[in-house]
Amino acid sequence: MSALPRDLELSNPREKLTKPVQATLSSLKMLDVGKWPIFSLCSEEELQLIRQACVFGSAGNEVLYTTVNDEIFVLGTNCCGCLGLGDVQSTIEPRRLDSLNGKKIACLSYGSGPHIVLATTEGEVFTWGHNAYSQLGNGTTNHGLVPCHISTNLSNKQVIEVACGSYHSLVLTSDGEVFAWGYNNSGQVGSGSTVNQPIPRRVTGCLQNKVVVTIACGQMCCMAVVDTGEVYVWGYNGNGQLGLGNSGNQPTPCRVAALQGIRVQRVACGYAHTLVLTDEGQVYAWGANSYGQLGTGNKSNQSYPTPVTVEKDRIIEIAACHSTHTSAAKTQGGHVYMWGQCRGQSVILPHLTHFSCTDDVFACFATPAVTWRLLSVEPDDHLTVAESLKREFDNPDTADLKFLVDGKYIYAHKVLLKIRCEHFRSSLEDNEDDIVEMSEFSYPVYRAFLEYLYTDSISLSPEEAVGLLDLATFYRENRLKKLCQQTIKQGICEENAIALLSAAVKYDAQDLEEFCFRFCINHLTVVTQTSGFAEMDHDLLKNFISKASRVGAFKN
Repeated sequence: MSALPRDLELSNPREKLTKPVQATLSSLKMLDVGKWPIFSLCSEEELQLIRQACVFGSAGNEVLYTTVNDEIFVLGTNCCGCLGLGDVQSTIEPRRLDSLNGKKIACLSYGSGPHIVLATTEGEVFTWGHNAYSQLGNGTTNHGLVPCHISTNLSNKQVIEVACGSYHSLVLTSDGEVFAWGYNNSGQVGSGSTVNQPIPRRVTGCLQNKVVVTIACGQMCCMAVVDTGEVYVWGYNGNGQLGLGNSGNQPTPCRVAALQGIRVQRVACGYAHTLVLTDEGQVYAWGANSYGQLGTGNKSNQSYPTPVTVEKDRIIEIAACHSTHTSAAKTQGGHVYMWGQCRGQSVILPHLTHFSCTDDVFACFATPAVTWRLLSVEPDDHLTVAESLKREFDNPDTADLKFLVDGKYIYAHKVLLKIRCEHFRSSLEDNEDDIVEMSEFSYPVYRAFLEYLYTDSISLSPEEAVGLLDLATFYRENRLKKLCQQTIKQGICEENAIALLSAAVKYDAQDLEEFCFRFCINHLTVVTQTSGFAEMDHDLLKNFISKASRVGAFKN
């Protein structure tokens, strides 16, 4: 394995390699869209509503996302009108894309201009954005400021997959046909010429009687996998990205003969390199390799498919994007590897990451930080152990112990109390009672204490936190003591400052005592006029005046 830059190293790579992979749990983790910098413009509430997302643009500065309500929103720099809002104004606040109201997104891809190609769940195609090379397929070269329904030659077709090169577009229909349009300087439209294609045209030639099952685009090339597992390629080949053993461009589809006998399931294209995944979980790569994106251990281009050694485990997913020189793969055991360009540096062999999905590789390591596919964010209904325990606090249905405090019951679980608190570990040992009467502390304080054992947090007023501070001191719960002091600090005011100072002294909370004292000094005029100051304990008052004099509080 190659070494990452020091700031990107795993905290303990050896541990990652040796400990069992918790595939079940990692697969349940909700994708964190916040890892893409553009999402920092969204509020936490907005992020929680996202169900699909695509980050694109030359700097990863544009995003389109759908919400739980099936609404489509966009935000970003809006280069060439790529947000589809009808103008070229940038926006740092999400704006709803009303022109696609009622449409559900099945798949989406983007080009370098950028231009957008989107297919709905009903198989319709919409395009917008940069159009200097007819990549929108609407017969013009005018930039599209709003989504345009593309129906020419597709009116009776259901599109199930879309792919974009830098300035050309490719779609796959449900009956296994491929249509292309846009920039064609290197034959990337597959028409046999180098004339730009203004409207969708079916790619035929060797694909005429083939059933295509998946497609991909590099910067200026195309790939199609047919149902027999063969791979067909066309377009630019200056870096050997077509895998044909040469560097000549290919204006019509050509089978990758070097993969004879190998059944390919998936294909992914980087800027100028190609990855394929076989039905046996093996990865092959070819094309440009200036950043080590082929994962071969060097930076030499390869014009023939070359096996990539990731690990003994089967690979189940490959990832690349035409706007980056980064590659990624995920194993059956849940390990995610990356190689190629990594924040401007080169990783020439597959490197184990700490991620649970390939999408995170592009969010954190790729330049620009885009998405390599349309993200799908499923709501996470899985409860962690901690969340499950929180739910069980004060639950009479599962409890085996109840505390009677001020005439009210608080329900708890003996085993958890013994695990979490030294006091209960001894007091509940060999104790078969199911009711414990508590008179030393009030109901709000004792309930807050028990809830803390389930949640690791407290929610009390500063005055009630004083009582909990007393309990924490009595039970020697130092962490709880610190939480109480923090709560008291956050809720201090002129009216309660003296009472809180008195409590800090009583319970030997020196840090809190110092904080309350400084607060009283800073608000001395108001504090000395409160009832709390008038009723102050004589010894405490004496010490307060003495200490205040030493810090010069009475000089004026």
